[in-house]
Order: sequence, then C-alpha cells, then structure tokens
Amino acid sequence: MRNTVQRRVILDELRQLTTHPTADELYELVRRRIPAISLATVYRNLELLSEEGVIRRLWRAGTRRRYDGDARDHYHIRCTSCGRVDDIPASTPGTRLFGYLLKPSGYEVAACYVEFTGVCPACRARRSGGAPVAASSSSAP
Repeated sequence: MRNTVQRRVILDELRQLTTHPTADELYELVRRRIPAISLATVYRNLELLSEEGVIRRLWRAGTRRRYDGDARDHYHIRCTSCGRVDDIPASTPGTRLFGYLLKPSGYEVAACYVEFTGVCPACRARRSGGAPVAASSSSAP
C-alpha cells in the first residue's frame, strides 16, 4: 500500500481516538490538518486501510460504519442508548470461549468479530438521574 500524506494523517487522527468514529467524524478532524481533503478521500483511505488490516472496520446492519485504529484482537461493546462504542480486551474472562467453540469445526479462524451491547455508564447515570457509574479500566470514554 502506498503511504500517502493523506493516508498518514487519517491514520494518525484515527489512532489518537478511542471513540471509534464514523468516516464523517474523522473527516472533520482530518480537515483541520488538510483543509482541502475530500470526504471521498477519507472514505477511500479508510477502506484501503481496513482491507490491509491496518485498522478495523466496525458495523452492524442498520448502523453507520465506524473505524478502530487498534487492529489488535479485541472485542467491542456498543451502547444501545447513545451508540458509543468501547473496547473490551480479548483477554477479558469469558471472551476466550469463542476460540473453544470454533475449535471442533476444523476451520482455521482468520478473524472473529464480536460486539456486545449494553448501556454505557453515562446513559445509565442519565436514566437514574445520578452521577455516571465508574467505568472499568478496559473502557474508553
């Protein structure tokens, strides 16, 4: 893959975030550094970076694609109220179960995309009218 200035800036901005932005959100950040960049260029480069395995593309049917600058093995949890997406390390107890389930299939597993859903600490606090519930160390704001 050719490493253009635009691609480097897109990747740099994405890797600074833990919020798993959409292409539109990332475009707004990249434009601060490269005012002439187009949204199509951001989309094209995000797709190329994800095809190369440099970043991860996250999406579910009916939702907008989000991008993750961390291509290492890990899972995601999405808030069903606000849409926030946080990381869950692959080493979290219980997540190794997937490897054990796939082992008898005979498949050589190349990737596993799992998304947990729930309600984030901020939304839980809004619902209860209290202070945000403390997030575990594996959550990212």
